[in-house]
Amino acid sequence: MSYPVSVIIPAHNESHTVASTVRAARAGAVASGFPCEVLVVDDGSTDGTAPAAAAAGARVVRMGRRSGKGAALTEGVMRATGDVVVFLDADLAETASEVGRLIAPVVRGEADVAIARFPRGPRGTGVGGFGIVKAVARLGIRCLCGLWLSAPLSGQRAARREVVLGLVPFAGGFGVEVALTIDAARRGYRIVEVDCEMSHRATARDFAGFVHRGRQLYWVARALACRVIQFPRTGAGR
Repeated sequence: MSYPVSVIIPAHNESHTVASTVRAARAGAVASGFPCEVLVVDDGSTDGTAPAAAAAGARVVRMGRRSGKGAALTEGVMRATGDVVVFLDADLAETASEVGRLIAPVVRGEADVAIARFPRGPRGTGVGGFGIVKAVARLGIRCLCGLWLSAPLSGQRAARREVVLGLVPFAGGFGVEVALTIDAARRGYRIVEVDCEMSHRATARDFAGFVHRGRQLYWVARALACRVIQFPRTGAGR
């Protein structure tokens, strides 16, 4: 059976939140008039992520081993049936119900790609870091395709299926969102940001948090560097 919308949730060891994310995403889409299928791509989890997602009604796709977010999203896109494809992080929990706002501009033909912009403060991503990775991503996207985004690292995105099919396989590591944005803009696709009352787990300002952000910065810089080599000079996306 095919649906107008396919929601793809990559997950690695997210057993505590994936079920509520699945239920909220489906309920939010349906309430907004967008019947959907929910696919959870289990990226080598060692906990109960897969059974929790299945019990919540998701179609679960298991990766043979942990391959990273980009590979999980690519696998999800290849399994999706919807005309509109939505990417959501597994730790959104109940706030995934905002997905209808993200889908709407794509369904209405106002955009080819929609990116969720979270609120600042308590309803947003929490304490987080100092914004260095976001600043690098934002500047890189601006320089390489002329697009200025408030939320360049947001993993919550909706796009027409033919758009994402033309961009696979996605970049690896934490550079997938930056790479996807640049690749879509360079092809002239219309990209918009949408305010959504979503929130997910924040990375703390401790040793583990700084290690995580260091890895994230590496992958973002790598994605940008690869795209400088591919297209040293480009025009702005529409």
